[in-house]
Amino acid sequence: MVRQNSDDIILHACVDRHAALRLNGFPCKRHDNVTANDFFSGLLAKPGNTGNAAGSAVTAANVESFPGLNTLGVSMARIDFAPWGVNRPHTHPRATEIIFVLHGSLHVGFITTANRLYARTVRKGEVFVFPGGLVHFQKNNGRAPAAVVSAFNSQLPGTQAVAQTLFGASPAVPTDVLARAFQIDAGLVEAIKSKFPPM
Repeated sequence: MVRQNSDDIILHACVDRHAALRLNGFPCKRHDNVTANDFFSGLLAKPGNTGNAAGSAVTAANVESFPGLNTLGVSMARIDFAPWGVNRPHTHPRATEIIFVLHGSLHVGFITTANRLYARTVRKGEVFVFPGGLVHFQKNNGRAPAAVVSAFNSQLPGTQAVAQTLFGASPAVPTDVLARAFQIDAGLVEAIKSKFPPM
C-alpha cells in the first residue's frame, strides 16, 4: 500500500544528480529541497551547430542533462539540419521516438527486423513515429535549414549510431568481419574506419 502524500513530488520525481539516494541509477534530492527549477530546462531553445560532416545536430534533454526527468520515463531532443543534412541511421535501444517537425521538409524512415523500409516525407506541423529499437534516419529534403523536436518514452533512450558502432568500435571490429559482412575489400573497410575514430 502506497501512503498518500499531499506532495506528490515524492512519488513522481527524484531530482538532483548530486544527492546520496539513488533511483534508476540516478541520485535523488530530498523532496523539501526540490524547486521549480529542477523541472525546467532551456536546452532545446537554441539551434544546434550543424557544421559537421552529417549536417545535423542533436541536442538531448534527458536525465543526464535534465535531472527533473529522473523516474518520469520521458525525455526530448531537438534535431537541427543544415540543407540536405542527415541524422544518420541509428537506433534507441530503450525507447520509441516520435518527431514533430518545427520547420522544413524531411525524408524519414525506419527498417523493421524483416528488413522492410517504412519511409515518407514529413513537413512542418506533422509527426512521425519510430518504433523502439528499430534502425531509423531523417534527412533534410531542402535548401533551407530544418528542425524537429523528438519525444521518447524513456528518461534515457540511448542512441546507437550504426556506422559509428560498426566502424568506430573500441577495440575495433575485425576488418575481415566487416569486409565479409558488407562484401567489400579490407582496404575499403580501413578507409571507412578512418572516418569513424573510436569515441
